[in-house]
Amino acid sequence: MLLDLEVVNLLVNSVNIIFLGNHSLMNIIAWVILGLLAGAIAKAIYPGYQAGGILGTILIGIIGAFVGGTLVTLLQTGSLQLTATSFSLPGLFVAVLGAIVAIWLWNLFTRRAV
Repeated sequence: MLLDLEVVNLLVNSVNIIFLGNHSLMNIIAWVILGLLAGAIAKAIYPGYQAGGILGTILIGIIGAFVGGTLVTLLQTGSLQLTATSFSLPGLFVAVLGAIVAIWLWNLFTRRAV
């Protein structure tokens, strides 16, 4: 019976490596939660209406984490590297700022003439 559990554990780890790479399922869940929080806060702060629903909010927040993390890395090191923020209060703050920048850029490129 112990051998069966080892085989199942090996299969589960193999599937995680194939589909998730170096990221565990908990990291992906943390990214979704960080994206939801950052996107929702950024949409509440940014003036005007932003469409998109819950998935758009999560996506804007995750993009914001990358934009904010890259900008902070650029300011700290002087080099342009694609990095993301961590799941912490400072990371959430940087992700919200990055999400605000992402919303501004989205509105800039999709602005319709009235």
